[in-house]
Amino acid sequence: MERTQESPQILQPPGWARPKGYANGIAARGRLVFIAGMIGWNPQGVFETDDFVGQTRQALQNILETLAQAGGRPEHLVRLTWFITSKQEYLASLDALGAAYREVMGRHYPTMSVVEVRALMEDQAKVEIEATAVIPD
Repeated sequence: MERTQESPQILQPPGWARPKGYANGIAARGRLVFIAGMIGWNPQGVFETDDFVGQTRQALQNILETLAQAGGRPEHLVRLTWFITSKQEYLASLDALGAAYREVMGRHYPTMSVVEVRALMEDQAKVEIEATAVIPD
């Protein structure tokens, strides 16, 4: 991958299988942006759906709207940490989840971790996603 000032360097060790939907590592320089855990409610703090994929789509949109306040775009994201309340629901919706992700984020796949948790602070929330971005100088 050719690296420009606008793009982080994807770290792919030789001989490793390419990960699906995330990167093993990213190197970047610039202004660090840390985004709090975003859940699937709208800007007014109202859940419009109980659907896992729908809440994830909204959480990702919330991340991008917050990132835009720092002048960032999806390709500046270097890490997403997902907290989900149901591993089974996550795995059962991978195709729809991937489609929703690409609809919101495009085909940029930063480093990611997914952690199943017993509950989130908002009872109706099924997913919470934290984000870190690096906006080039």
